[in-house]
Amino acid sequence: MSTLAHTMMTAARSADSGLASPGELDRYPYAEAPAVDRVGAPAWDGADPELGRVGRRAAGSRGRGLHGQLVQQLGQMIVSGDLGADRPLVPEEIGQRFEVSRTVVRESLRVLEAKGLVSARPNVGTRVRPVSDWNLLDPDIIEWRAFGPQRDDQRRELSELRWTIEPLAARLAAGHGREDVQQRLTDMVEIMGHAMAQGDALTFSRADSEFHSLLTQVADNRMLEHLSGIVSAALQVSGGPVTGCDRPNETSLAHHGRICDALAAGDGAAAEAAMRQLLAVHPEVERVVPAPREH
Repeated sequence: MSTLAHTMMTAARSADSGLASPGELDRYPYAEAPAVDRVGAPAWDGADPELGRVGRRAAGSRGRGLHGQLVQQLGQMIVSGDLGADRPLVPEEIGQRFEVSRTVVRESLRVLEAKGLVSARPNVGTRVRPVSDWNLLDPDIIEWRAFGPQRDDQRRELSELRWTIEPLAARLAAGHGREDVQQRLTDMVEIMGHAMAQGDALTFSRADSEFHSLLTQVADNRMLEHLSGIVSAALQVSGGPVTGCDRPNETSLAHHGRICDALAAGDGAAAEAAMRQLLAVHPEVERVVPAPREH
């Protein structure tokens, strides 16, 4: 086994961790919800029992800092529909419900606003935005949709998007013959082979994700490169109903190798064809979406 393969397989078995560094978040000018909104705003401990269950899980959730945990919890609740469109989000109520500081609430809402999930306006306060305003290409929103009520739509949409992006990326990448990239892609295939032999699905998945992300980045198309994060997110949530990249198997590994061979030969048509074959390895299998990945 190569040094790279050994290092990656070792790292994959280590627990991931998140860091929270609020810094000067209190300076973020989030509008306070006016008193009229607060009177009619649903209580976090009231009519929605699910909110209480989510809140109680927050403290030990997913290895993230408090800020990351709150973003995760609120994001999942919005995407799942537990917090419907135009619902007011009052920072004080959120802080009390999840037992976090005002600073943590403000930064979390700012992150959610950047994703298009909430908006904050003077004299109106912070409210949940409709689905049409969400950044559906954001990797977190992709994950939240994949593990929520919209899971089937998300898998289908991701699959369709990958079928559009990746064969084209493979064709374009074949024209760039960079030895360092070719070696890195070959290394990923080697790692996947070792991981499959050892039954290490986690390492296989991470090497697979890096393979596809790197391939998209080296297509020398800035717009495709921007979409590499979507491909990575798609792989991490097991992609869509038509993909051969979400489970270790000999056929999938062989197609990855054929892509590498086509890239080394500068054969764009062969690289594109091999990618299409890879994406269609299991078209007949109906998949069950797994539990959200640990961070």
